Amino acid sequence: MSYFSIQNVSKSYDSQKALHDFSLNLDKGQFLAVVGESGSGKSTLLRIMAGLEVQDSGTVHLGQDEILNPKKKLVSGYNEIKLIHQDFHLYPNINVEENISRTLLHFEKEYAKNRVETLLRLLGLKEFRDRLPRQLSGGQQQKVAIAKALSVEPEILLLDEPFSSLDTIQKHKLITELKELFREMGTTVIFVTHDLDDALRLTDNLIILQKGKVVQKGNSQELCQHPKTRYIARLFSPINAIPDREFSYVRPADVKLRTKGEFLAHVVDSRFLVHFNSLQVRLKNSGQLWEVDDPLRKYQAGDRVYLSFEEGKVLVLKQ
Repeated sequence: MSYFSIQNVSKSYDSQKALHDFSLNLDKGQFLAVVGESGSGKSTLLRIMAGLEVQDSGTVHLGQDEILNPKKKLVSGYNEIKLIHQDFHLYPNINVEENISRTLLHFEKEYAKNRVETLLRLLGLKEFRDRLPRQLSGGQQQKVAIAKALSVEPEILLLDEPFSSLDTIQKHKLITELKELFREMGTTVIFVTHDLDDALRLTDNLIILQKGKVVQKGNSQELCQHPKTRYIARLFSPINAIPDREFSYVRPADVKLRTKGEFLAHVVDSRFLVHFNSLQVRLKNSGQLWEVDDPLRKYQAGDRVYLSFEEGKVLVLKQ
């Protein structure tokens, strides 16, 4: 039996299906990212995993033990499974150290003291221990929320888009730091997000969720090179529809800029990005707008270009 398993879980709200027969098996210490747009059922899934939401059908198990939902358990939730939200859920009028220790009030005092000190050190919060939450940056507040969750040494950590309120620099730094910490502690982590880039900074083990259904699972290379739907393909980059070829698309990075070629186009816009110029071009015959990467930064708005691509790079997507 898997360490953490979800079998055929479904959930509806007012006859609207939020989750369709979701199943999952995870090993101890494994990381998983569930990626999907708003309303895809991600938060509902995490709440069911944590024993905080009543599912319509299916079961959740941690080892041999079933995770009971609020209908079956007087006090909902488990110390073994902790859910961390987008909003930090910190007590505003007590300091960092007190926020973390608050969850340990019923533990032996020496253990609680040592646990708080360990978490302050691991999360780089020792110098902020006496500050109130409002005196911290967003990234520091998120660290305190994670320290609170980790204080009871949970086996499973569920992250519900906890970095969405942070700026890009803060977010990338925090995810990198937490990845190493979770690895060191052997914590099993399930991270839900709408941002594929955030997911890939934590793990390459992906599930794509859309309208409550698993539409594809695998690693980033599998999903990028062999997406099953246009939605999955667009998570990785824009895709250009090939004229007169139904269901056929090509990515901007796979289009070649030539002095001669099959498709004549004019550059409409050129944007400077870190490793290339991103061009918007208009095809002469069809009038379609394409996104094209220009790694040599040769072209600007108004230039005439020819486009070509390898057949092996064409994506055939019927959905």
